[in-house]
Amino acid sequence: MKRIEAVNDFVIKFANVNGSGSASANELFAKAILRMGVPVSPRNIFPSNIQGLPTWYEVRVSEKGYLGRRGGVDMMVAMNPQTWDADIAEIGSGGYLFYDSTRPLPPSKFRDDVHVIGMPLTEICNAVYTDARQRQLFKNIVYVGALSALLEIEPQAIEKLFGEQYKGKEKLLASNVQALHLGRDFANEHLQVPIGLRVKRADKVGEQIFVDGNSAAALGCVYGGATVAAWYPITPSSSVAEAFQKYCSKFRVDAATGQNKFAIVQAEDELASIGMVVGAGWNGARAFTATSGPGVSLMTEFIGLAYFAEIPVTIINVQRGGPSTGMPTRTQQADILSCAYASHGDTKHVLLFPEDPHECFEHAACALDLADRLQTPVFVMTDLDIGMNQRLCLPFEWDDARHYDKGKVMTAEELEAGKDFGRYKDVDGDGIPWRTLPGTHPTKGSYFTRGTTRDSYARYSERGADYIYNVERLLKKFATAATLVPQPVVRMAKDKTRLGVLYFGSTSPAMSEALDVLDEADIHLDAMRLRAYPFPPSVAQFIADHDKVFVVEQNRDAQMRSLLVNEFDIDPAKLVRVLHFDGTPITAKFIIEAIEAQIRAKEKA
Repeated sequence: MKRIEAVNDFVIKFANVNGSGSASANELFAKAILRMGVPVSPRNIFPSNIQGLPTWYEVRVSEKGYLGRRGGVDMMVAMNPQTWDADIAEIGSGGYLFYDSTRPLPPSKFRDDVHVIGMPLTEICNAVYTDARQRQLFKNIVYVGALSALLEIEPQAIEKLFGEQYKGKEKLLASNVQALHLGRDFANEHLQVPIGLRVKRADKVGEQIFVDGNSAAALGCVYGGATVAAWYPITPSSSVAEAFQKYCSKFRVDAATGQNKFAIVQAEDELASIGMVVGAGWNGARAFTATSGPGVSLMTEFIGLAYFAEIPVTIINVQRGGPSTGMPTRTQQADILSCAYASHGDTKHVLLFPEDPHECFEHAACALDLADRLQTPVFVMTDLDIGMNQRLCLPFEWDDARHYDKGKVMTAEELEAGKDFGRYKDVDGDGIPWRTLPGTHPTKGSYFTRGTTRDSYARYSERGADYIYNVERLLKKFATAATLVPQPVVRMAKDKTRLGVLYFGSTSPAMSEALDVLDEADIHLDAMRLRAYPFPPSVAQFIADHDKVFVVEQNRDAQMRSLLVNEFDIDPAKLVRVLHFDGTPITAKFIIEAIEAQIRAKEKA
């Protein structure tokens, strides 16, 4: 029987039961490979319900540094009888199955083209541990030990991780090291070591850091000057606020007095949380909320108020599968239209599309600047894949000389000098009016903030001319935003081509790999990664320069494509859908096959 042979280039998937403590052990496995200088990209696929349901943890090992899902599994660590058949079916021919062989299984449960590695994990743990919970938890460490022997992962790398995790807790450290070597010793004595998949020390990680997008966004909010956060717990965004709390406790406490220089409120619901953020933004604080699609649905009336009253608000939307409750622990990019046009009436909102934790950090800080500069809601459109999974990325950078862009805030001195103040008056031609903050001046610069129509001096008015002036000015401000948001990133094909591809956000790692593979197959595409909406003119030019442009996105209804068609009024036939929406992160394999199929269909036509 053939066997898959690969060094530093394979996919291993763990099939476990939720609540068994496996996630931390599987993460330990991934980090040990990372410590050997080999890039990894893990993804935790877990149920929205609590203990007892299936969960998976997939680790992509790629010395080339590919961080997207590849598609396919080279080795399955099958620890869940409930999902056994489906898990075994995923293994590529010549791949490997590792399982707990304490209870014999009939031959029909195995595949002839897969190498089976059985180890009596339960029996080993029952012989060593008496406590039921210990048996379960240490079983996970035992199989990590066995895998370290099978794949030639250095045990020192794992032991060092234990030392960091259990610093000052020597008893826990010793017991975990013992469990690790139980697995290693058994594998070395009874199993065929090593197998065809191997990890070899390399130097391909460099200065990259390993972090999840939610933590990165939270830190970006701290560096970006946010002092107020109001939120309501919702998967997969809750850890943004939790991380913000952690970072504020470290960086936002007055050393002399011990007083907090921040306010974090867990509100009673999403409506209350966005209301608090709008109030804080009106008062001059940099404020944000973190939520997901269902939360945005509830927030839309307040979002419309912030848009029309022109109040800075930052919303971090960690997207998940919808609609309704949908798939709370699965990823999608399906809130694009609902956020771009959130609220009733004619509204357009700024959207930022980070590709990884590095950009989550950058875009969170940028969003706070843009919200102040533009006096409007700004969305950071991340998703579960970026937000909750740890990813290798460039280190965060911050210029200590950077000044926050507060935008057009009129001072008491300017008011005292007689400067004309019209709260909704466009005096600079960019659509952005001047504002004052509460208490700026005892008698001048005050105005009534309202969600109803008004004239340029904030006086109530239902005159059609006043309404048209305001909403057209808001469009002018939106056009100004296109010059301020992060600009697209272009990758030109090595050969001249009339084909292009547009992509954004979490599709980026898979797309990068897909472009390499397509180039090798002599299928050349110019690529543009969208980083923000409103789209700058360069996006329209890119589309105009190509006969066909593929639009890769993770939703059913081609929402980004619809937004492009709507904004540029172009022929929809020119934009070709590449859609992935089963809730799992898109793979390079899926993109390659979808584009190749479209090209073949065109050649036959």
